[in-house]
Amino acid sequence: MFTLQAHLTGRQLLESEVKAAFPDEDFSTLQKEPSIQKKTCMRCGNTKSYLFGSHPCAKCGKNCTYCRNCISVGKSSVCSFILLWNDQPYEKKPPQEPILHWSGTFSPPQLKATHLLKESIESKKSILVHAVCGAGKTEILFPAIEQSMRLGLRICLATPRRDVVQELAPRLKQAFLTADIESLYGGSEDRQSFAHLTIATTHQLYRFRDAFDVMIIDEVDAYPYSADQSLQKAVENARKPDSTLIYLSATPSRSIKSDRIVRIPSRYHGHPLPVPQTKWLGNWKKSIKKDRVDPALIKWLSAHPKALVFMPDVESMEHYARILGIPSVHAEDPLRSEKVMQFRNGEVKVLLTTTILERGVTFSDVHVAVVGADEAVFTDSALVQIAGRVGRDRNFPAGNVTFFHCGLTNHMMRAIRQINSMNEEAGKLGFLKEGFRR
Repeated sequence: MFTLQAHLTGRQLLESEVKAAFPDEDFSTLQKEPSIQKKTCMRCGNTKSYLFGSHPCAKCGKNCTYCRNCISVGKSSVCSFILLWNDQPYEKKPPQEPILHWSGTFSPPQLKATHLLKESIESKKSILVHAVCGAGKTEILFPAIEQSMRLGLRICLATPRRDVVQELAPRLKQAFLTADIESLYGGSEDRQSFAHLTIATTHQLYRFRDAFDVMIIDEVDAYPYSADQSLQKAVENARKPDSTLIYLSATPSRSIKSDRIVRIPSRYHGHPLPVPQTKWLGNWKKSIKKDRVDPALIKWLSAHPKALVFMPDVESMEHYARILGIPSVHAEDPLRSEKVMQFRNGEVKVLLTTTILERGVTFSDVHVAVVGADEAVFTDSALVQIAGRVGRDRNFPAGNVTFFHCGLTNHMMRAIRQINSMNEEAGKLGFLKEGFRR
């Protein structure tokens, strides 16, 4: 049974949201703030004039200003209010023992990372885990999450993309069977009043204030979080002042500041990262206009029956989907989740995609092609992440990655050098299995 105390502790919610959930409650004792004050959205911190709009409002009868920056989580307007719990905070008991239900083992670099993560939680220091794609970053978090739950700490695992939340939620629920875990993204129904662990897109953090003792940011370099200061501020607002901050990424930018860094240059199964090949594709955009696909790509597809094909833009991708008769996904696709699940289950063998699937998703025995790898959208970090979709399963640790291009770019070459460098470092440290060491 939800209580107002549990529902509002650590949250900043619109009055209309709270009234909908608790229609018979008395809100007179709650802290109440205007949603917008002095041209500032008090929920997301937006001050940019072009991100405010106005319309005739049925509620206040005026031409009412609202914030377009955070409208995805409800309309923050001049005539609306935010409600906050200002009394004794709700305290939740730790999950029933045993908290962690996972019988896997860690490789030496993983084990080192687990120790450092637990130390960071004890000391409330920030830490960056720089781990290659497929290093087992989620599993590395398990001991730290278990420790936090046992201490009664409230945990958030935030990520910029919905697909990653949908990927992580079932894995974490299986590992922590007795814990209350909620997953929050646009349209999700898995919401609780107060969870031990919250898995959320960074946009959902607009709804929280001083809530979390442990804040984990997965794929910290990913768009839109990396480019949106309001999302970065949302993370800061959602965590308590004395909380622990954990960053996870395979391709962290130099702008990330943390008290310590731990590197994991090898995958959990000890096999090297697949190194991309490059192949000239010619003027593939001109071929599209003639309803043709370059024979080089057709030959590659016939040789690799289960494949992700990354495209630089939605328009080109939809042309390919029509010509080849295969499905495609992009950020605004309403059937995106269903198509990804069909591909994962083997019901679909080839899937066209934009960079929306470049990170955070795992498929078994898959190969990857990048069409137009020389296009600006394919930065070196994006290409490293895309290549990282291949070989993640210990039963299928190898696979083909091909960059199809009209000319080699610095981003392509840097991505290949970075992958080779990680393999070389892992080999020198003895983290690769026999037969793969250099």
